[in-house]
Amino acid sequence: MAEIIMPQADADFLLQMEKVAADDQRRIFPDFGGNLEVPLISRNQRETFSLDISRKRIALTTKYQVRGRQVVVLARLDFGAPHRNPDDSEIGVPHLHLYREGFGDKWAYPVPVGMLCDLGNAWQCLLDFMRYCNVVEEPKIIRGLFA
Repeated sequence: MAEIIMPQADADFLLQMEKVAADDQRRIFPDFGGNLEVPLISRNQRETFSLDISRKRIALTTKYQVRGRQVVVLARLDFGAPHRNPDDSEIGVPHLHLYREGFGDKWAYPVPVGMLCDLGNAWQCLLDFMRYCNVVEEPKIIRGLFA
């Protein structure tokens, strides 16, 4: 599949756009080994987004990401392993992938100071990530046993 190239200004605008739950459906925060895709929409209902939650079983890692225009990863928060950027620099764990024109989501950055309140709390990290991505009305996600 060909890489989708979006102008950086468009990606930045989409990430900053206020997002709300696209429906009232209640979803369960996934346990280890589970995934969840939550539809989001802009307040003006012109743009759709997805909040993806992925929790691995073996490595006990978690990933949160927000996609715009169905396939463009605007932001992803990874807790799994360090990441090597295209310039060969290594970014530790956790790290934040942000869309970068010409690279898509292949570029990672250190998590901004103060973005995450409690690294040991997966649920709080989800709330912090949604706030970073400007999800202003949280979707109905029920905390699981391991959240």
